[in-house]
Amino acid sequence: MNTPRGHECVLVAPLHWGLGHATRCIPLIKAELAAGNEVVIAAEGGPKALLKEVFPALTFVSIPFMKITYPKDGNMARHFFFRGPRLLWSIVREHRILQRIIQEQQIDRVLSDARFGLWSKHAKSIFIHHQIEIQSPYFQGIINALNRWVMRQYDEVWVPDHEQAPGLAGKLSHPTKPQEKLRYIGPLSRFEHAIEQFESPVWDAVAILSGPEPQRSAFEAELIERFKETGERLLLLRGRPDVGAKRSDGNIEIVPHLPDEALLHALARTKKVIARSGYSTIMDLHVLGIMEVEYHPTPGQTEQIYLAQLHNT
Repeated sequence: MNTPRGHECVLVAPLHWGLGHATRCIPLIKAELAAGNEVVIAAEGGPKALLKEVFPALTFVSIPFMKITYPKDGNMARHFFFRGPRLLWSIVREHRILQRIIQEQQIDRVLSDARFGLWSKHAKSIFIHHQIEIQSPYFQGIINALNRWVMRQYDEVWVPDHEQAPGLAGKLSHPTKPQEKLRYIGPLSRFEHAIEQFESPVWDAVAILSGPEPQRSAFEAELIERFKETGERLLLLRGRPDVGAKRSDGNIEIVPHLPDEALLHALARTKKVIARSGYSTIMDLHVLGIMEVEYHPTPGQTEQIYLAQLHNT
């Protein structure tokens, strides 16, 4: 990734459907600050709490976007069909709010991590996305036509993957037809290098939870029941930095969230990692060199189902 030029004001806006988009923006924000640029962050909920922990001195603004939930039956096509008008309205609303914030904060560039409506004629607009060719069992042609329309509104599209296929995202990030404006910037991770794992691990597994409700809570309950039955030692990271406190339940230790140093300490002392097959998680574990990973896709989320099939061995 090229070093940005200094003395600009850059708005960084991650999608708040889980923590992954926020964590992968951390190296981008650090690069902008290192180049002498001013950074303003647009974030909500858990992502805001996480980024405030890492960058407490930065300015935060609000550009609301619709919250996402996942149906218990996993029927995402039906779920999104009925929420389509609300999604479109959210895109229109965030687009309008952005124009005001560009004026108020004197923004020169916008880095939009999967925020569909954050482009502007008044600031260079960059869309960060690994799903260049979305995989879906229904309406794939229509969905990708809309996806391409969104990308065309931006000045550049940054793809956080290796340019050489299959990379880490396979056909998601390597479309069959050439796309305009694509720039492969390599995997994005808040971690910089591989960790050395201890020969005598403390944990049988570290589970990293993420994603929207109710599937996040359902996965948490499933793991707690599973490890109560086996008696194996589990460190369960709830992915909720804004909610709850640390507690123990027999062989299971439950923690809302761990800062990076504590997380690396835990990952160096576990036999394996259990996680959703979100792309940001895959990039993090790839950089850390962790090979023993049990990926569980969010039911009905076709991207994670595809990535789990690609990476589970």
